Amino acid sequence: MDGSNSKDALSIEKRADGVFVIRMDVPGEAVNTLRASFAKDFAEVFGAIEHDPACKAIVFTSGKKSGFIAGADIAMLKDVKSAHEASELARTGQKAMDRIEAFRVPVVAAIHGAALGGGLEVALACHGRVASDDKKTKLGLPEVMLGVLPGAGGTQRLPRLVPIQTALDMLLTGKQIDAKKAKKLGLVDEVVPQPILIEVACKLALSLANEGRAGKERGAPSKKLEGLEAVQEAALTRTPLGRKFLFDQAQKQLLAKSRGNYPGPERILEVVEKGLADGFVAGLDAEARAFGELVVSPQASQLMNIFFAQNALKKDNGVSDASVKAREVTRVGMLGAGLMGGGIAYVTATIAGLPVRLKDKDPEGVARGLGHVRGLVEGRVKRKRLTRQEANEQLALVTGTTDDATMKGCEVVIEAVFEDLALKHKVLAATEAVGGPEVIFASNTSSIPITQIAEGSSHPETVIGMHYFSPVDKMPLLEIITTAKTAPWVTATCVELGKKQGKTVIVVNDGTGFYTSRILGPLMNEAAFVLSEGVKIEDIDQALVDWGFPVGPITLLDEVGIDVAAKVGPIMLAEFGDRMTAPPGFEKLLADKRYGRKNERGFYLYGKGKTSKDKKVDPSIYPLLGLEPKKHLPADEIAQRCALLMVNEAAHCFGEGILRSARDGDIGAIFGLGFPPFRGGPFRYVDTIGAKEIVRRLERFRDRLGVRFSPAPVLVEMAKTGQSFHGDKPIQPGGFPRKKKS
Repeated sequence: MDGSNSKDALSIEKRADGVFVIRMDVPGEAVNTLRASFAKDFAEVFGAIEHDPACKAIVFTSGKKSGFIAGADIAMLKDVKSAHEASELARTGQKAMDRIEAFRVPVVAAIHGAALGGGLEVALACHGRVASDDKKTKLGLPEVMLGVLPGAGGTQRLPRLVPIQTALDMLLTGKQIDAKKAKKLGLVDEVVPQPILIEVACKLALSLANEGRAGKERGAPSKKLEGLEAVQEAALTRTPLGRKFLFDQAQKQLLAKSRGNYPGPERILEVVEKGLADGFVAGLDAEARAFGELVVSPQASQLMNIFFAQNALKKDNGVSDASVKAREVTRVGMLGAGLMGGGIAYVTATIAGLPVRLKDKDPEGVARGLGHVRGLVEGRVKRKRLTRQEANEQLALVTGTTDDATMKGCEVVIEAVFEDLALKHKVLAATEAVGGPEVIFASNTSSIPITQIAEGSSHPETVIGMHYFSPVDKMPLLEIITTAKTAPWVTATCVELGKKQGKTVIVVNDGTGFYTSRILGPLMNEAAFVLSEGVKIEDIDQALVDWGFPVGPITLLDEVGIDVAAKVGPIMLAEFGDRMTAPPGFEKLLADKRYGRKNERGFYLYGKGKTSKDKKVDPSIYPLLGLEPKKHLPADEIAQRCALLMVNEAAHCFGEGILRSARDGDIGAIFGLGFPPFRGGPFRYVDTIGAKEIVRRLERFRDRLGVRFSPAPVLVEMAKTGQSFHGDKPIQPGGFPRKKKS
């Protein structure tokens, strides 16, 4: 090696074998991102070695300990003011990638860690790719999750490197793949241990140089397909009939999922098809134009807001004093080995990597809980996400017990026992007797106020709520509930534990229903009111899915459990009065032993072989409820009635100080309840529509349907003052405390 020099974030190491290693290391940042200056930086560095006869090949890699390039700087996109400006940004990026692809010597990407978005586009422009076998090495184009599409050639290069259906899947879902899968697909050439990554990449670069593989035609196909696979690929991509079939089918499947609410995936299909039909240059032009239009779309704006909110929450310790530190957690106790308890034990062991002691009242209960954990782990082995050795190591972290004494040494004990206050007081006392005065007791209750649970504690400052969502292994949100006595260090410790479990964590103040359960109640009740008017069940569910929810409210009621809702409903009604009223008649469902999916008796028919796609409404539900499903309501009216009541209750929570911020309320509704992400959450939705218009809509429904639609006081105030939940001068939470039932 004969020295190095640097150009801002890029440095050049000139090796004796003629390989120049370019390292990207953005100063002062934990990860590399592509900023507005990256094209200029690339041009300067590549220009500096363009005519250097000592350069036989180039390896491009990261100077960070972990992480290749995490993508474009999202703040840069958020600052864009016009579609033209965004399109020009894309064209600048495309030119930078063209420079790499057309360079006179081969360029090989050496990838360790995340190569996402613009990072993968850099790698795609290279002539070869070598990836480390580290678990942190992931490749993907997640731009669709921000409401946009890859803008630096990714929509054109990926389909020319991997099979078209694989490319569309990656582009339309934003999914990330590991290095082994990437090699199998042809996305990378080699997968090696990280310590030898650079050496193998240099060897590949020199090999390509000897073959003369550099400066190839822009976007030239480089797939290594053979036999029938090659024939099928050609039929789908190189013939008009094949392309029509491929993209018609993709469009149909896409609209079934997106309901036309997300323009990003549709534009991706459009630009990929354009490139295949009219050539690489035409595809790049279409990509730049679509990128520009999407960046300034309202959907992208809201999805980027969610991105920034998530990042802010990652740095939030959950308390007002940022200096409060979480205490170390080395072992977690889990009381209750049902589906929730088993799920919490699973994420604690497999994601947080912490030992878990799983307790239940009898050996049979413990066995079921351990079996649930094992089933989840074995599922990952079956899908080849884990090796047998890794699975065994994870399973060894979860042990079972029926003895309270074995909980000693657990800094945090989470309970997920039956929803009975006396029982929770009993297990709380047993936990404190074993764990001492500083053991944290965290309840997973969804209906009992944490303050009531803490009344059974001799040190209530260590009692807190950790409300997980089912299924725990899939649902991303954790709602932490604090009382007036919860110690800040307890909150910070539980927030940190939740993050280690892979959860997006919000912290709310205690109150009946907390935040998420409370705002879900009015939506579900209103769906029941619409049903009681004689509207078909499938029409109700369809209206809310079309509005953007992942499932309809009646389907959700079956999933949650009709019996569970029946227990929570009266609690909400007693606390909040008329706006939590449900229509009469639904007690007949319980009398008929209809509990929902759990016993395959609910609003829908269940049974072997039935999936969510082909499930049908049980026609016997209507005569049971004394209804004739003959009424038609416009889908938008159904959606507005249900969604507005959720939004209104969220505003009540904000005004009463249940929420710490509108940000947390938006994230909680999206990640916990499926509020449409492209609408930004309840509070972003109000800001978009305007508080005055939201109040007008609520009042119009109130005059027609009753007091449950009375606008929350904070909304009425905002309608008068013109304030918003977000923005430069947002209204603050807690200014409208609840007086009595209304």
